[in-house]
Amino acid sequence: MNPTHLQYTNLTGIPTAHFASPLFNERPIETHINGVREMNSPLFATLDRFTEAEAPHIFMEHMKAMFSLDEEETIAGKKCFKANYLRLLRGWFFDSNRPEGAVMKGWAESRFGLMPLFHGDAITDVNCRAYWNYISERMHPRFNNNAIFCQFDILYEFAQYFLKRFERSGPVTLYRGLNISGREDPVIQKTEKRRWIVRNNSLVSYTACRERASEFGDIILMVEVPFEKTLCFPKLLPGKLPAYENEYIILGGDYISTVVELEP
Repeated sequence: MNPTHLQYTNLTGIPTAHFASPLFNERPIETHINGVREMNSPLFATLDRFTEAEAPHIFMEHMKAMFSLDEEETIAGKKCFKANYLRLLRGWFFDSNRPEGAVMKGWAESRFGLMPLFHGDAITDVNCRAYWNYISERMHPRFNNNAIFCQFDILYEFAQYFLKRFERSGPVTLYRGLNISGREDPVIQKTEKRRWIVRNNSLVSYTACRERASEFGDIILMVEVPFEKTLCFPKLLPGKLPAYENEYIILGGDYISTVVELEP
C-alpha cells in the first residue's frame, strides 16, 4: 500500500502496512484496540450471560450509562449537543462525507493507521484542499466531544465480541457498487479480468445484498471481509439504524475484489 496513505502509528500493535494489505484479509489475526477490552471488562463479563438477542440491549445500556447519552448539558442556559455514536452512525448512513463521517474516518486513522482517501473529494496528500476540509470537519466541536473516539473503540470491541461469539465463522461476503470513472476506491491492480485489488477508504460501506449494490455503481465488487475489519452491521444495533440496505461499515485498505456483474 502507498505509504502516503498510511499512518504508521496505531493502537492495535499490528503493523499498519500489514493490517491494510490483502494478506491480512486472507489470514486475519485477532485484533483489539489497546486497553479497551480490559477497561470495559465488566461489560464483556456481563454479556457472557446473555443471548444474541439480548446482547445489543445490554451494550447500548452500558453506553448510555458510561457516556451519559440520555442527559442533556447546558452552558449559559443553552442546550449543548453531546456527541453520541448512534447519532454519528445515522449521519454516516445518510452521507459519509458529512462531518459525522469525517469524525469516524478520523477514528479509523487514529486507531488503525488508515488515512482517508476520500472525503467529499479525493485526498491526494496532506497538502490538498480535500485533506484540510476533512481535518476541519473531523475537529468540528459539535461532533468531536464526549470522548467520541472512546465510544467507537467500545463499539468496535463489541462488534468483535458479537461476531466471534454468535456468528462463529468468517469472513463475511459483501458487495459494493463501483463507478469506474469515479474518484473513490481506486483500482490498484487487475490481477485477472474480474479479479482486482481495490484500495478502499479508511472506513467504507458495503452491503450483504448484491441487488442493493447494483444500484450504486457501474459494476459490483464482491469482497471477503474478516471479522477483524468490521465495525458495524445491522444485527449489532437492531432497530437503531437503517436496515433496508443491509449495510456493513468496515475498515479499509487493499482488498482482493471480484467483479461479479458488469453493465452491458
